[in-house]
Amino acid sequence: MTAGINILCYKSKTLANGEHPLMLRVCKDGKKKYISLGLSMAEQYWDFTKNKPKPNCPNKEYIETLIADKIKEYNEKVIEFKSENKEFTATTLIEKVAKPTKKKTVGEFFLEQIEQLRAAKRTGYAQSHYHVYNSLMRFNGHLDIYFSDIDIPWLKKYEEWQRGNGDAENSIGIRFRTLRVVYNHAIEENIVKEEYYPFRKFKVSRLHEVTAKRAIVKEEVMQIINYNYTGKDFYIHLAIDLFSFSYFMGGINFIDMAYLTHDNIMDTRLVYKRKKTRKLIKLPLLPKAIEIINKYKTEDSHFLFPILSTFHQTEVQQRNRIHKTIAKVNRRLKNIGKELGIDKKLTTYVARHSYATTLKRAGVSTSLICEALGHSSEKVTQIYLDSFENSQMDAAMQNLL
Repeated sequence: MTAGINILCYKSKTLANGEHPLMLRVCKDGKKKYISLGLSMAEQYWDFTKNKPKPNCPNKEYIETLIADKIKEYNEKVIEFKSENKEFTATTLIEKVAKPTKKKTVGEFFLEQIEQLRAAKRTGYAQSHYHVYNSLMRFNGHLDIYFSDIDIPWLKKYEEWQRGNGDAENSIGIRFRTLRVVYNHAIEENIVKEEYYPFRKFKVSRLHEVTAKRAIVKEEVMQIINYNYTGKDFYIHLAIDLFSFSYFMGGINFIDMAYLTHDNIMDTRLVYKRKKTRKLIKLPLLPKAIEIINKYKTEDSHFLFPILSTFHQTEVQQRNRIHKTIAKVNRRLKNIGKELGIDKKLTTYVARHSYATTLKRAGVSTSLICEALGHSSEKVTQIYLDSFENSQMDAAMQNLL
């Protein structure tokens, strides 16, 4: 694993000023690599036998100090490789020195990522990161470690620890997927080198349990949409209307509905960005959806639905209000489902799944709409929804009626 590191005046190249560049040469396994020091020198000032400046060289002390520092930097990196028993080439040695990783622990970087998500108002995603951070803290006792410490044996121990706690398969998978996302960001920000990446061999995709389908058939959807809520309380009205709106408008989820304003209506289309994936969604406003919007239209609110108001200014207030409202709405939907004899537990998310499966059962191409809008295919689905012409989407969505 030894490497030869020395400085030479590169006579093979002559610069415009007649001088030769000073180069650092790394020799390893019979291969040589050169990197410029950013200095040049007239050949009369260089001792080619001893590979150092002659006594009469201008700025001799400065040049000798720079050379000594550079050689020391490379030798220290070689020692680091040896201590970790890691192989390296002349090329990778130069890359390591030229692009050093920033010293930052897993804990520090995790908390930075959480703060960035909160600043971007992706509070739900930030919260899921925070849950994983807490899980890792409980497992390891601390996160004052570097990402290079997270290797395959470490990941296997973390998996075993979660199973020992009786955690569900999908919960374990979600934590590992989040950890993988954070690790990828650490690579992008040069916190850890890509060669340490453990998830090529530690497959997260196996940590997935197929859950029961949440979709209901079209006839059951119509029972809910046509449910007679005359004389019922406000939240039963809201539950039916939001379920219906979600079904008619691309399976839009509750959080995205909560933030919709009249500005999201553009030329008879609903245009919005998903909170979770940041994908831009454009869908035709079906007549039933327009009826629901008009029902809740008031002069003193710019929101489409009475979930958020001007009172809810902060992220915390908005999150708390959404959480309370969705709990009330889903409680009503659950009771309505029992009343109608529907054997699945009704939530607003059932409308999202039912939207997708209804189009699928109607023969709509899977390239236009995926069979489900769930965990593994949700992002792909949104990409497809974005990429088709409005006319194709308009025609496809007529199958909902």
